[in-house]
Amino acid sequence: MARSYDNPSLVQRTHHNQQNDDLSQPVLEPQTNHTSSANPIRYVLREQRFIFVLIGIAIAVFFFTTFPVPNPQLESAQNSGFESGSSFSGQGIDLPANPARRVLLETRNVGGKVPLGVKKKNMRIVVTGGAGFVGSHLVDRLIARGDSVIVLDNFFTGRKENLVHHFGNPKFELIRHDVVEPILLEVDQIYHLACPASPVHYKFNPLGLHKTNVVGTLNMLGLAKRVGARFLLTSTSEVYGDPLQHPQVESYWGNVNPIGVRSCYDEGKRTAETLTMDYHRGLGIEVRIARIFNTYGPRMCIDDGRVVSNFVAQALRKEPLTVYGDGKQTRSFQYVSDLVEGLMRLMEGNHVGPFNLGNPGEFTMLELAQVVQDTIDPNAKIEFRPNTEDDPHKRKPDISKAKELLGWEPTVSLRKGLPLMVNDFRQRIFGDSKVNDAGSAM
Repeated sequence: MARSYDNPSLVQRTHHNQQNDDLSQPVLEPQTNHTSSANPIRYVLREQRFIFVLIGIAIAVFFFTTFPVPNPQLESAQNSGFESGSSFSGQGIDLPANPARRVLLETRNVGGKVPLGVKKKNMRIVVTGGAGFVGSHLVDRLIARGDSVIVLDNFFTGRKENLVHHFGNPKFELIRHDVVEPILLEVDQIYHLACPASPVHYKFNPLGLHKTNVVGTLNMLGLAKRVGARFLLTSTSEVYGDPLQHPQVESYWGNVNPIGVRSCYDEGKRTAETLTMDYHRGLGIEVRIARIFNTYGPRMCIDDGRVVSNFVAQALRKEPLTVYGDGKQTRSFQYVSDLVEGLMRLMEGNHVGPFNLGNPGEFTMLELAQVVQDTIDPNAKIEFRPNTEDDPHKRKPDISKAKELLGWEPTVSLRKGLPLMVNDFRQRIFGDSKVNDAGSAM
């Protein structure tokens, strides 16, 4: 076999062909980036995306800073909230000291008034002490309104019988719980009623009462803070002590004995009011404070030591009506349905308070005994006994503030409401099944 390099013609032809092949091949030149010089905008969009994003953000910030979007609701809330939020009058603080927080809460409309034409959503509400006298009537109204209600009660003075007609209702829950222990719930509003209100009960365990008023109130305020709920404290006319002002207005600071046998209740409620206002001013929590005067009606504890229940139970049992002192001490008595209406208006309103909730009709103890005699037994005897320690001589609320700001005033007179209470007591004392529950009728 002959080799190629032995044939000169073959070698020459091969070399020639190689030259032609070299001429037919494209000449490769060093690569250069012509993209940036040919189309810079395309290059920025393709290769410099991050810089372009930053430029867009800067433009957006400049636009929204220079041309803010108007919010009429926020401006109206600021105009109304900032003007009165920093003022503190003797009538109580109606707006918080932290206006920014207040505006935030009002624009959310948590638990407040709903504009006309907008259907209000059903609330999820907790009522502490809801198995008691006032609490059970409040639960009735809330359930009837369509709200979901959670009742917390340790049954020290409350009774399951007051709520048995709600058992089985999917919107009702009853939890045996003492408010001195924390609890986690998701609610929109908190009615804090838990506290024994009669001298017989709070003198029995004064230290427990302090815990309820202080630790229990702190726990409920803490719950309100965590879930953004509106909080209503039911305080008492006892914060005025043995008043030197008559009638008592909300700006009156009271005349209280801090070391007396009733002090656990008087000072405990004053402390609860202080805690409530501190949470309001310091943390912007929406709060309401009601100062409740003497209240009567169905479901009161029969032997709790309060004057109306004492007189009614004694007259029904044919016992003498016990009058302490000379019987010239004065009290005002409101029917429980009037109180519940006032509490609900206060919770749904736009004012913190405190508000006096009571009936300005004033009766001496002897006049009250006369009404009980006329209603139950005209032949009932009156028995005088020495007066109790620190018993206030006069008690009458000035409800001008509630009339003006809440549109509330009591409508049930003593002579109209007392027979309804008598029917309930007669049924529970003697077991008369023919007597209907007067509280349900109201």
